[in-house]
Amino acid sequence: MNETLWTALAAIALIWSACVPPEERLPTEVRIDFSDPLQQHVYELQNQQHTDSLYRYLRHIDPTIRYLAAQAFASIKDTAAIDSLTNLLHDPLTQVRAIAAYAIGQTGNPRATPLLIAAFDRFDTTGIHALSNAAILEAVGKTGSVRELELIATITTYRPTDTLLLLGQAWAIYRFALRKIIHRKGTECMLRLLSDTQVPHEVRWVAANYLYRASAQLNFTNDDLQTLITPFVENKDPRIRMALAPAIGQRADNEMAWMALSGRWLQEPDWRVRCNIIRALAHFDYTQVRPLVEQALHDSSHHVALCAAQYLLQHGKAWHGGRYLRLAADTSLHWRIQLTLLQAANRHISPAIEELHNYANFLLRTRFKKSVNPYEQAACLIALAEFPWNYRFIWREAHAHQTPIVRTQCMAALRQIATIEAPRRYFGLSFRRVRSDLSSYFAQAIRSADVGMAAEAAQAIMQADMNFKILWADSIAVIEEGLSKLQLPRDLEAYHHLQDLKAWLQNQPPPLHTPPSAAHPINWSLVSTGKHRPYITLGTNKGDITLELLPEWAPATVATFRQLMREGYYNGKTFHRVVPNFVIQGGCPRGDGYGALDFTLRSELPWIHYDRAGYVGIASIGNHTESAQFFITHSPAPHLDGNYTIFARVVAGQEVVDAIEQGDRIERVLAQ
Repeated sequence: MNETLWTALAAIALIWSACVPPEERLPTEVRIDFSDPLQQHVYELQNQQHTDSLYRYLRHIDPTIRYLAAQAFASIKDTAAIDSLTNLLHDPLTQVRAIAAYAIGQTGNPRATPLLIAAFDRFDTTGIHALSNAAILEAVGKTGSVRELELIATITTYRPTDTLLLLGQAWAIYRFALRKIIHRKGTECMLRLLSDTQVPHEVRWVAANYLYRASAQLNFTNDDLQTLITPFVENKDPRIRMALAPAIGQRADNEMAWMALSGRWLQEPDWRVRCNIIRALAHFDYTQVRPLVEQALHDSSHHVALCAAQYLLQHGKAWHGGRYLRLAADTSLHWRIQLTLLQAANRHISPAIEELHNYANFLLRTRFKKSVNPYEQAACLIALAEFPWNYRFIWREAHAHQTPIVRTQCMAALRQIATIEAPRRYFGLSFRRVRSDLSSYFAQAIRSADVGMAAEAAQAIMQADMNFKILWADSIAVIEEGLSKLQLPRDLEAYHHLQDLKAWLQNQPPPLHTPPSAAHPINWSLVSTGKHRPYITLGTNKGDITLELLPEWAPATVATFRQLMREGYYNGKTFHRVVPNFVIQGGCPRGDGYGALDFTLRSELPWIHYDRAGYVGIASIGNHTESAQFFITHSPAPHLDGNYTIFARVVAGQEVVDAIEQGDRIERVLAQ
């Protein structure tokens, strides 16, 4: 729920309380206070997944308890609760109606659609239930069909002052798009909302994000393109500009699109928008784009420079393979930019030019052996994998490396080699030998009990076009041995991949992965609510990041984070994953993204939108599989809504977040 919705929630509560005579007045607003034993109890039921016991609290006299019980089901996502939650869609308090609608939408079950529509208050002329009506619209976007999409998209009675209803309409169409349900009427509605300057800004931002996320499925007319270009050029909010750039890029056949993107590039101050402009240029002619991209290699933001190098990797041409080698020789470039350019060279140099290939591989092998940075070594391995004949060097030099980061990327590189297109044609008469070698390497990785290596190997076997089933038909014992060496719930991700591999070899459907039954207990002494929220400082090698913890959104996660902080767990951990204009991610005990601790957390998913930069979420591999890894957003990421716990937000030091590179470290975590 964004700040607009929180403000509306408070105002509606005051209106409702004023309408009830004092002598009949019962609790009429939601007040989260986790010092209240009953509120703690409801949350404990959520944490333990005791859904049978939660049902009774959906009927409690205190609206806060009803609210928390419904919110619990939003995190649990239990379709069996739909009917019970439907009763709350007619609750006296609109906040309770809203959270019930959200919880129903979280199930994604089409059966809920008519129940949601029936609960929409069409006669709410005073706006008392605008919040819950908005929640119902958004929930239908998660459960409905194209018929409901068309109905919602053709609503034209909402005025610019109907902020909540317009938000509900826009979020609904956006949610449909995330489910690949598109209708021209929905696109027309979003274009209209985007172009109407009288419409609230947050609504226009949601519309822009729809046009971004759905753009690959849309066929923009020339008039549509002009509607996109005007706010892209004129709007002062970089969130809107960064969303519209990829949408404009879909019309690479139109000169107006190129003029808008290249013209904006020359004056764009926000690095995040510049990243998305480069990504949007993927649809344009390479010779037209290349000068701009090569200039961007020296951008003041390393994120933009990396996007430029990645463009050359993904869209480069064989006749420029040697040029990528020369660009990589520029020592003023960051090591990751240089290695991405070397990877581009290794990918695009024609196989017929043996000398250039040999030189590129010589540079990469030498760099791998000389580097003391495990992330740089890992990048060398991935670059070497662009020339698949490097597979023996990669295994020999990296599978027994002392650093998990390098061992995992060794297998990731071999996985990349195993999944090349047409491997029989590439390896020719050596195909059977190469396949046998790779199969042996994958078997050793699975037996190793190294979670990263085992996970990558299992995925490689299933994804490769090498018919590994022939060699693995009698190798179930290898997988069983690998499974027996993993520790649960710590190694849950690798465990799931090995289970999938076992089922695949036995020609069975993938197993249904259920989250661990035991939940990490909540230390309520570390959960504080009220006027004085807890703040912490992440001290990194790039500077300090101040976080405001949000226990009212995620008490269990906040308590666990504070506990780990007090124990010094995060001190010295790296940011192992950095995706330009998306997130930085850290807290992995291995440093490769496959690490976890010996417990899992439950997902905590209230009605919150990732509508700004600086939200701090918990990484997971599915509902209720969270542990110690966290991420911080560079920009809004509403496609994460309802799936990833938010437990904090950046209040100072976002510029430090934006400066973090892969391998940077958390030096200390301090409470304020």
